[in-house]
Amino acid sequence: MHNMTPMSNVVIIGAGIVGTNLADELVSRGWMNITVVDQGPQHMPGGSTSHAPGLCFASNPSRTMTLFAQYTVEKLLSLEFDGRKCFNQVGGLEVATTPERLEELKRKHGFATSWGVDTRLVDADECLKLYPLLNRDLVLGGLHIPSDGLASAAATVQLLVSRTRKSGVRYLWSTRVTGIEQANDHVTGIVTKAGIIPADIVVSCAGFWGVEVGALAGLPIPLLPMAHQYVKTTAVPAQIGRNSLPDGASLPILRHQDNDLYFRELGERYGIGYYGHRPMPVAASLLSTTPSDVDERNMPSRLKFTPADFDAAWKLSQDLLPALGDADIEDGFNGVLSFTPDGFPLVGQSPALDGFYVAEAVWVTHSAGVARALAELMTIGKSQLDLSCCELSRFEQTQLTPSYVNEASQQNFREVYSIVHPFQQRNSPRNLRLGPFYLRQQQLGAVFLEASAWERPEWYEVNKTLVNKLPAEWQPRKRDAWSSRYYSPIVAAEAWKTRTAVAVYDMTSMCRLEISGPGAVDLLTRLTTSDVSGKPGSVSYTLLLDDHGGIRSDIVVIRVLDNSFQVHANGPTDLAYFSREAREQTRAAPGRFVQVRDITGSTCCLGLWGPRSQDVMAAMCIDEPPGTAGHPRLQAKHVSIGGIPTVAIRMLYVGELGWEIHASADHGLRLWDTIWQAGQPHGMIAAGQSALCSLRMEKGVRIWGVDMSTEHDPYEAGLEFAVQDDKGGYVGADALKRRPRDESARRLRCLTIDDGCSMVLGKEPVYLDGGPVGYITSAAFGHAIGRPIAFATLARRVNEGDAVKIEYFGRLIPATVAAEPLFDPQGNRLKALGRVHRL
Repeated sequence: MHNMTPMSNVVIIGAGIVGTNLADELVSRGWMNITVVDQGPQHMPGGSTSHAPGLCFASNPSRTMTLFAQYTVEKLLSLEFDGRKCFNQVGGLEVATTPERLEELKRKHGFATSWGVDTRLVDADECLKLYPLLNRDLVLGGLHIPSDGLASAAATVQLLVSRTRKSGVRYLWSTRVTGIEQANDHVTGIVTKAGIIPADIVVSCAGFWGVEVGALAGLPIPLLPMAHQYVKTTAVPAQIGRNSLPDGASLPILRHQDNDLYFRELGERYGIGYYGHRPMPVAASLLSTTPSDVDERNMPSRLKFTPADFDAAWKLSQDLLPALGDADIEDGFNGVLSFTPDGFPLVGQSPALDGFYVAEAVWVTHSAGVARALAELMTIGKSQLDLSCCELSRFEQTQLTPSYVNEASQQNFREVYSIVHPFQQRNSPRNLRLGPFYLRQQQLGAVFLEASAWERPEWYEVNKTLVNKLPAEWQPRKRDAWSSRYYSPIVAAEAWKTRTAVAVYDMTSMCRLEISGPGAVDLLTRLTTSDVSGKPGSVSYTLLLDDHGGIRSDIVVIRVLDNSFQVHANGPTDLAYFSREAREQTRAAPGRFVQVRDITGSTCCLGLWGPRSQDVMAAMCIDEPPGTAGHPRLQAKHVSIGGIPTVAIRMLYVGELGWEIHASADHGLRLWDTIWQAGQPHGMIAAGQSALCSLRMEKGVRIWGVDMSTEHDPYEAGLEFAVQDDKGGYVGADALKRRPRDESARRLRCLTIDDGCSMVLGKEPVYLDGGPVGYITSAAFGHAIGRPIAFATLARRVNEGDAVKIEYFGRLIPATVAAEPLFDPQGNRLKALGRVHRL
């Protein structure tokens, strides 16, 4: 929001742990005109914060979520309310009672090391020293996190209200929001029973009421409120005299994830939370409004306890902590929490209503971290942390439907404490987005994995017979059990055929945008790092940066006509960005209007790559396809294939000659059949995404959101070539000029595994000279080079040729920092193939 200033009128809806933290973060940045509105009374607003048990734990596979938690702990440690600290840093202990969980804790220790969190793997005896009440016969080991602890969430809210009010923040209690005012695609205020409150910015921090607030703004919020069981026991004899305060704690917070349980001390009693019960979705619109006489037993977010759902949990709790056998359940309730389809918060600005922001589905653990990130976004236009995993606009339209949100969020509830493989797929909802080739792919035995609701082939079972025909150097290596999941040796055969003959890939799920109008050139010139204003048929790989030089996205821009471009983007977030910038440009200069459309669903795309791809194209095309007359280069051309109008784009990112072939979806099945028939004499096969990942890593191709993000500039990501030195005036150009290319604190590097077989999957820590220096971003087996490959964000002092080690389930795997690209580093293969085909 380029026109927002500290004098802007800000209204925050919701005075829970997120809304009050946001007000505090904005005040600390000099913002003054802030109003916080809540439908509940000051002493207890009545949302999820009011009943939160307060566990704060840093361990998370997501770097962003971990750093949110770290900042929350740091901030809470600095706060005191009525002479008491708002955070009791008792530490955390996760215990394993199964061999599978013990291995999972090793993986978690690796994540924590990657993200800078101090953790220790401890054996069963050490677990009992840390937590003497544990059943020694059950516990196999644990993970100790000294920085974890207990937050006094309600007290924190009262403290933040008090100190922000002193700084001029206005609070309106027992005030329900009934409408969102807007004009010209911009928010202008909120409506309450007392009238309209003008606002330049409105932020919904309404928690599980966020769906209703979003609806007032015409914004679907993919959030499902669900009840979560929590009980308090009677006094436990073994606890008597241990803690001086009635709700005090001295033992670590305890998580027994094998049975979906967590525990905290409450003086002589215990608090126990349980995720193992059936999902209990709640319609927030049907909950009562917060009464004026709210108390800890009478609030909308505290529903009636259902004892039968907790019976199994109580027995399991007594098994783990036998001392609980001398106590009873004194009190219990079903507390309403917010869940999303992918388990991450919802943070960011509405794609269609400027000035309307959201921070929902945020738990106490991440509250201050999310508030800081959103405050940074509002004040300087960028969070210091990558927000892609929790960006509000990340979902496809089909993922915003109530049925999808309901089903996927319930599955997420079931898996809160599950051991989830990074490639694990949901069973349902599935088959929501099927490309026109789906029938043919099924006939070839395609194994589908879901991505953004699309069904994408990972490999094809029909190619299994090729595995035995592989040359010795191409034979797949034996993998460990974890990395073998969602993998098949067939991938090696598909990569081999791509490198030695030709393969066809389904690229339909790739996001495709149409940007058109008399201002299209100006828009793309202003937003991209390279010149995209070439003649129709020109193709550019380029970057979108933020104002601070961070990589917002990497895209491919194809000029189709003078005022029409096709952009290959990274999903709905890119669509939201282009749409907002197009609105602003059109508003400022109507004669340079721009239209942005997502055309992914109405089109399809096949990738055709390999040394014999040109033979296949020659058999199908009357016209000469692009990139055939001279050195292969990026180029697009309208080409008729089997009577089908297509746009063929010369693309080389797997390191082989080839094209992306685009057509309208109604021609898709005929396009597949035409290419398939033409390719059979040349040994063509269908290949999947797993092979494509291996091939792109061999050529050093990065993936946005995995290998790079807004936290990285082009120099750190190794994408200097995508920045045109003589071009200026684009978003982020000035920031890049202020950044010396050779002085970045880190760099994305390529690693090869020394033993030629040990796999990693991503997010593992990397060590040099015994200390951590970075982490893995993505990994694959490089079939053409005969060893596993990994990309890693590493400290600047790590150089090519250095010997490093990667921690994988507690084991250190030797690796070497390698020069890129690994395959055909000088491009001689492409040059030679180009000469052969020109002859």
